[in-house]
Amino acid sequence: MIRQDSLHPLLLLDVVHILRSAGCVYAEDEAQLLTAAFGGAELEDMVSRRASGIPLEQLLGWAEFCGIRVTVGPGVFVPRRRTELLVEQAASLSIETVVDICCGSGAVGAALISGLPGIELHCTDVDPVALEFARINVESLGGQVHQGDLYAALPLNLRGNVDVVVANAPYVPTDEIGSMPSEARDHEPMVALDGGVDGLEVQRRVAADAPRWLVSGGHLLIETSAVQAPETESLVREAGFDTRVVRSDELDATVVLGTIPTRRH
Repeated sequence: MIRQDSLHPLLLLDVVHILRSAGCVYAEDEAQLLTAAFGGAELEDMVSRRASGIPLEQLLGWAEFCGIRVTVGPGVFVPRRRTELLVEQAASLSIETVVDICCGSGAVGAALISGLPGIELHCTDVDPVALEFARINVESLGGQVHQGDLYAALPLNLRGNVDVVVANAPYVPTDEIGSMPSEARDHEPMVALDGGVDGLEVQRRVAADAPRWLVSGGHLLIETSAVQAPETESLVREAGFDTRVVRSDELDATVVLGTIPTRRH
């Protein structure tokens, strides 16, 4: 707990010092956001929580992503800037219907429908807490949210009629979870992080079932790591896709893009 005389409330410089001492790399920027959002005892409490390792976005109640504010909260995966590459690549394709698998807070879907109004958007996840936020972020924009395991959550009439599937599925190998920053490890749901023994277990399932839902010439986009990209590309190719890997050094982001070969009649 921060001890602060009530007659001398926390000032911006105080917050910067506390956050910097706690190891926050962007202490100045974070201090600006916290002091703008909170005051008095509430500010003191929020600074203490941030210094203890709780993600800033969960405290503020929002994360900036692709130029929009995505509502988030305690126990929810915070969208990363690197995932903007997934959105950029999907938005460059011809889309009428898109499915956001493992949607979490719905950030990817919300960014897509914000930039491409009029598309039909469906988001799925197994985590009921995450879906509470996905509904806030997506349904107000005209998208639909479904709870369930990957494609099993989708309406059956979508089968064979989806243009694009996007997936930021968990891809951290189980044994590497312990080496993640405490912000993620201790404050985000394990179901959004743990990709199984090789990190590819969920990606493998996403790729294997995607062809049943995509139109001829449809696309599957999966975020992955630079190290795992060859294996992710291989499993997408094995599912019947033509593949390529897209890399952004600026975002430190990697996406595998698969395309269903056009069916010949």
